Amino acid sequence: MAAGLRAVRRWGLVVAAAPPGLAFTRSASVVRKASNGQPNWPGVGLAFGTSAALWAFLIKQHNEDVIEYERRKQARGRKCTRCS
Repeated sequence: MAAGLRAVRRWGLVVAAAPPGLAFTRSASVVRKASNGQPNWPGVGLAFGTSAALWAFLIKQHNEDVIEYERRKQARGRKCTRCS
């Protein structure tokens, strides 16, 4: 435990000894305060449109799976019993 504290203290001294310009660099992105008065309508539309498309695909796939299940269920019922 004491060795870990010494390592933290050393790291803290190394960071404190660095020039201020090197310790904190400016990011390329700019963070702005969120504006709830003007929603990002293209982003909202993209989110809802994607969600609707995924749900439509999911329902379509489910219906196809149910049809395939019913087809296989009927095929199992028609087995030939004369040979066995």
